[in-house]
Amino acid sequence: MSGAVLILGATSAIAHATAAVLAQRGYRLYLAGRDVESLRRDAADLTIRYGVAVHFGIFDAAAHDSHAAFLQRVNEEMGELEGVLLAFGYLGNQQKAQADFQEVRAIINRNFVDAVSILNLCADQLEQRGRGFIAGIASVAGDRGRQSNYTYGAAKGAFALYLQGLRNRLFPAGVRVLTIKPGFVDTAMTWGMPGLFLVATPAYVGGRIVTAIERGRDVIYVPWFWRWIMLIIRSIPERLFKRLKL
Repeated sequence: MSGAVLILGATSAIAHATAAVLAQRGYRLYLAGRDVESLRRDAADLTIRYGVAVHFGIFDAAAHDSHAAFLQRVNEEMGELEGVLLAFGYLGNQQKAQADFQEVRAIINRNFVDAVSILNLCADQLEQRGRGFIAGIASVAGDRGRQSNYTYGAAKGAFALYLQGLRNRLFPAGVRVLTIKPGFVDTAMTWGMPGLFLVATPAYVGGRIVTAIERGRDVIYVPWFWRWIMLIIRSIPERLFKRLKL
């Protein structure tokens, strides 16, 4: 394979692991993020390990007015894109969000508004091309509002609903849209969090993401058993659920 894949938020642990699997399978990559030195190191490592072309560049998710020019630069360097993986996000702090609306704004903007801004442009491009894929990392937290992280869950739930609508819109054009719902993954975002269980490695998640992309899946939970865990949680009646400390 030689298609070009844009990875947004490429320095995250999940994105890094997914990039390695994509490179191993022959995809050319464009790594985008804020830490240019990390991007440079990762691009060099992937090129040496797998012998594929890996480009990189600065991407500011919050600078919405710059997104069109950024995507144009990517196209100039890589040619037509085969697909896009959106892997950036911000967990935030629920306790802080309850007292400080700026924290609420930061969580919602990074996980939803910033993501929609760039993916709208990517969707237009792939729709015109008539092929390709978009994969976005949502979260199991978006399946039901829980007191421990309902602001983050609300933003990720909105993002998952956006991807669902995008999937419905782009299907006639032959563009696939994958919604990725990870459970607990061993990353910097979750480091030190209390109560973690059944934690997956980024390498495992990355492999599952690439397999799901290539098989044309619509929604995946990673690891797989989170589908059933969240089914149980969604099935709890509200009169009982509101009494639980989750």
